[in-house]
Order: sequence, then structure tokens, then C-alpha cells
Amino acid sequence: MNLRAFLAKHRLASAVAAPAALGVAAIVAAAFAVTSEPASPEYTLTTSVTECREMVTISVAGRNDTPVEGTTAMLLDANGNPLPAALSGDHSSVWVDPVVNAPRGDLAEGEYAAVYIAYPADMSTYEDAVNAGVANTQQVMREISAACPDTKFSIVGYSEGADVVRRVAEGIGNDSPEDGYSVVDPDDVLGVVMFADAGRAAGDGPFIGAEDPFANPDGFDQQYQNGAKPVSGKGVTTGGDFGALNGKIASFCSEGDLTCAAPENISLLQLAANVGRQINVDDLQRDGLTPATGQDMAFTLGRIAMAAFSDIGANPNWMASDETFLDVLLKVSDPDYTPGESKAPAKVDSIAAEQVSPLAYLPQKVFNEIIGLIVTNQNTIPVAMSDPYQLTLGPNGTGHHFDYWRDSDAANGKPLTSAEYAAAWLTHLAKQAQAGEQADTKSAPDDADVAAALAAPTEPATTTTAAAPSTTKTSATSTTKTTAPATTSTPATSTTEAPATSDVTATTESPATTPPSTTTQAPEPETSESAPVSTTAPTTTPASTTTAQPSSTTPVPAS
Repeated sequence: MNLRAFLAKHRLASAVAAPAALGVAAIVAAAFAVTSEPASPEYTLTTSVTECREMVTISVAGRNDTPVEGTTAMLLDANGNPLPAALSGDHSSVWVDPVVNAPRGDLAEGEYAAVYIAYPADMSTYEDAVNAGVANTQQVMREISAACPDTKFSIVGYSEGADVVRRVAEGIGNDSPEDGYSVVDPDDVLGVVMFADAGRAAGDGPFIGAEDPFANPDGFDQQYQNGAKPVSGKGVTTGGDFGALNGKIASFCSEGDLTCAAPENISLLQLAANVGRQINVDDLQRDGLTPATGQDMAFTLGRIAMAAFSDIGANPNWMASDETFLDVLLKVSDPDYTPGESKAPAKVDSIAAEQVSPLAYLPQKVFNEIIGLIVTNQNTIPVAMSDPYQLTLGPNGTGHHFDYWRDSDAANGKPLTSAEYAAAWLTHLAKQAQAGEQADTKSAPDDADVAAALAAPTEPATTTTAAAPSTTKTSATSTTKTTAPATTSTPATSTTEAPATSDVTATTESPATTPPSTTTQAPEPETSESAPVSTTAPTTTPASTTTAQPSSTTPVPAS
């Protein structure tokens, strides 16, 4: 390939390495930032969406685990402009890499890619971060689909990233084709994987909408587990239906992970979670209750109270209804609440409200408030007394938010961990996309699918420095090679080992993840989280590479 053709295929993009700061909050409200020295502008050859693949996995990692423009080589659109995404390898996630990189060994070079979505991935306001993640994911998928109409997609998310993925998948699955799909055709999405899905509904099996929701997604006959007992509880946010994507969804939730398995009847904790999704938890964790954080919380609580009174005022028969003030607070504190969309509450009896003074209902209303407070909080005290942080996060990877990398139980009919099963399924889907096949609802995995799932996590993970990407020369014969930032290699953890850090979402926990290695720099060790548990410790990176172990988190809402 001559130089002109090479440059046409590989767009040139500039990247300026600005000082980077990453704040990580601990349960004791401690925080710190890792800062790199500023560097002069560099230029690098970066992969463009015009380099088409048979299948692309869109990956959304958790809190503080995201590509950062300026320190990570970003994916380019067809016009050479950076997109909010980076190829796996330019950004690495110790959590998600073992799943999304599994198909590489079974497909030829250039036929498969995993792309990480860049988004705030913080808790400055959870809803803003997740909504930005949704918008960025949709943008990247549209750009790839426009440049490569035959490319198929899978989508994978963990913790805060799982919330992003759920909302994206719900939108794609329920999109109308009348004026063209707003993101991509649902038929082009082969599978969706979520770990610790905060929008999980009570009673859901792992494979939502599938013929056997407890055994396997449609089109992949490898059984995930024996039995059909659902994980108890539900997620701390409200999810919807996946429409045309039903049967292609894998939503893994571990018993005891309050992100996705919060008990019912914890209305006061749910109210706190709804508030937490709208305040600056990062500042609150770092600084504690200060005039600034107190003002932020007071403003949010005041807005919710005003919305509650407005909602009640819009329902003239409210005093005659069974709805309590706590019910109203829960409704209006949900960030998705829209005034005027809720139905008027049902009356206690058939007497028309205009025929009876509202004061006549006051004794019954007070009684309902007291009983409602007790009934809807039956599990609040047990959850609070069970040390929800220890239960979900736990030091050294003991919390249930890390079960997905260690939850195999062959003796009881569960031969693979959730992460291994997802990796095998994605490998199967990628091979079908490579062959140009439609998903076969009766196909079974072959040995290579399972082997790829087991082998993928043992491949080295790439850790990049926080400095600007270095310029490297590429031969004129290269076709898809990209120039990434300077890297060092560390061994990835085994799929049967449990990562010990988290980006957590739960009624009482924070959706935070800062894995040991990222494309910018990793945080220093904190109070109660550590690197992934492993029988072989990862090699220490050179002094020029800033790495560290993940941070601890505080119990806050969904991630």
C-alpha cells in the first residue's frame, strides 16, 4: 500500500496530553488525585470506524474505568474526528477485558474489535453520567453502522456501565423503523450482556425474554445453570422492556449484590438511593458534609419536596386515595419522573371527593401513613444491620459485586462463571457474524467457544501511561495497525479469580470501579479494595507508568 492510500485508511489525529486528575472516594470520605506531567502535543495513527469488522463489541465499564481523550488514543469517525470511544488495548479494563476480548482468538485479525465507550463514569451526578454514557454509546454505534452497514454488534456493561447498556438496549429494542432506526437496526445487535444490572426487575432470570430465561439466551444451547430459581430482590433503578432484543439479553445478578438484588420493602433506603442519584456523591465522599455539599443536598431535597406537593396538588382526590406521602416522595424522587404522567391515585371508597370535605379523610390518611411506613420498610432495618457495604463490596473481593468472575459451581450444575459464560457466548456470536450467518436458535457451542472463554483472561492486559501517545512509524504495508500510547504488559487475571475492586451500584453502595490498569492512570490503593485476587501477582510496571490498585467506594445508588 502506498503512503497516500495508507494515510487515507488511517486518519491522523492529534492528541494533547494534558494533566489528568482522577478522584477516588472511600467509605470514610477520603480521596486523592493522581496527576501526570504535561507533555507537548503528539500525533498518532488511530483506528477509524471506516476499518470495518464483522462484529464489534461495544463495552461500557464502570465507575472511573473509562477512556480519557488526551491520554488515550481515541477512535475516529469517517472524517477523522475523535469519537468518545477507544479500542480495547488502547484502553484496558481488568473487569470487562476477559469477556470482550475472548472472540479474538477465533477470528482472523481485523474481523473483530472491542471498543470501550468514554463517558464521565463518576458520581458528580449519577444520572448525568449515565445519560452521557447512553448518548456516547448511541453516537459511536451510529457512526460504525453508517461506515460499515454489514457490521454486527454485541454490547457489554458492568455496574454503572450496565445501567448505560440497559438504557441503550431498551431504546434499540423498542425503536420504530418507520423513519429509519435512530441508532441501529435491532437485527444488527446479536447479544447484550450486563453484569450487576441496576434495572433488573424482581423475578427476572438471567436471560430476559428468552425461551428458557434461566438456562440460556436464544441461539446458544450451552446451559448457564441447572434450575430456575430467580435471584431475590430487584435493582435499585427502574428498567423497562427490551422489545425486539428480548431473547438476546444476558443480565447476570449475584444473590447479595445490592446493585441488582436489593430486597423489596426498603422504601426509605430506596428514597435515599433516588436522592443519591441526583447529588454530587463524589464531593460528598471526598469532603464530607460541608457548606457546599450540604447546599447541594438541601437543594435536591427541596426540589423533591416541591415536586411532591405539586403532584399532590394536581390530584384533587388525593386525600381520598390510598397513596401515602412516602409513596409520592418515592415517585417524584425518581430521576425519570415526569410531572403529569402518573395516574391519579385510586379512592379508598366510592364517595366522590367533591361530596365530602378532605378533612373527613384525615384520620384514615394518617392511619395509612403509619401503616404504610411500617409495611414498606419491613426490610430496611435488616438491610441496614447486615452491613450492606461488606455484603456488596467487601474488602479483598469478598463482596457479592465481584461474584461474576468466580461464581462457577460445577457440582451444582453451573460449570462456568458468569464472565466465562458471557465470553463463550460472544465468541459464538462473533463466529456466526464472521460466517455471515443469522443467529441459529438451535445451535450449540463448540469446544472452541468454551476454550476461548477460559483462555482469554490469561492473555496479558495492556496498561498505558498517562502521558501523551507516542509517535511510531508504521510500515506502508500495514492495513489496520494502530499506534497506541506507550505500554507495558501485566498478566490479566484468571477467569476463575475474583477481581477485588468495583464500580458499584446499589441502594447503599457506590458504583465505583478503578481497576488496576487503565489507559490514563490508576489510583493509589485505598482503605478496603485491592487488586484482583490471583495466585500469581501481576508484575510491577516500570516507574514511568503510573499504576495503582483500585479505590474503595461508599454505598450509594446504582452504577
